[in-house]
Amino acid sequence: MQTITKVHKVAAFTSGDAGGNPAGVMIRAALPEEPAMQRIAAEMGFSETVFAAPHEDGWRVRYFSPDGEVAFCGHATIALGAVLARQHGDGIFPLTTNHARVTVEGRAHGDGAMAALQSPATSSAPAAPALVREALQLFGYTLADLDDRIPPAIASGGVRHLVLALASRDKLRAMRYELGAGRGLMQRHGLTTVALVHAETPRRFHARNPFASGGVYEDPATGAAAAALAGYLRDLDWPHGGAIDIIQGEDMGAPCLLQAQIPNQPGSSIRVSGRARMMGD
Repeated sequence: MQTITKVHKVAAFTSGDAGGNPAGVMIRAALPEEPAMQRIAAEMGFSETVFAAPHEDGWRVRYFSPDGEVAFCGHATIALGAVLARQHGDGIFPLTTNHARVTVEGRAHGDGAMAALQSPATSSAPAAPALVREALQLFGYTLADLDDRIPPAIASGGVRHLVLALASRDKLRAMRYELGAGRGLMQRHGLTTVALVHAETPRRFHARNPFASGGVYEDPATGAAAAALAGYLRDLDWPHGGAIDIIQGEDMGAPCLLQAQIPNQPGSSIRVSGRARMMGD
């Protein structure tokens, strides 16, 4: 039986030598059975644990939160890239998820790595007014709290997120909600997270990502949501200048930095990069 002692623990999207979002990384010759992967993810207690096994020219990967499988997870992919680079040397590693082919690049250094993922294709659409009202009520916000330059949207970069842009950094800092109610909302509407963001400048964003759908109150860093947001900004013709920085986790005491590069082609993959630090196994 696989045990959690064989799972690498990696903090992804660290801000310098601090912070980061912890992820579990298990690499094996073959993926464990699904119940075992779910049990290990629950025992780890991180927002996601990624499982990888050799497959064709790369790796077959699956992601599990404590409450169930997730189609794609950005910070766990960054963590996987760090482990692969340290085990196999620097390079670009093809990954096959349940629904897409993506890549992660890893460059080892010191006790960690730099890593960059290429997301699945992105898409966005206006959020239904009823969903927006329900979400605002959940967090105690009103329509007047929103930044009308970035209208509420459903955005995807591998999984679906509701994007709500707040006009005030203080409102973002004050984010609170009830976990059970948040889980119900996300499950009813097929959302992985709600991406609450504030545009400090056109290229510098602050973000918080409630992840109640996976049984986690909030993620310190969310690579999939970063890709979805970047794709949505491209769809909006936002003046991103080809890249944005996303500061996340500050309000949790776990500062994180995510960088997203945005090519011009609509719907194309977003490159999300950051630092990763090994936490010990």
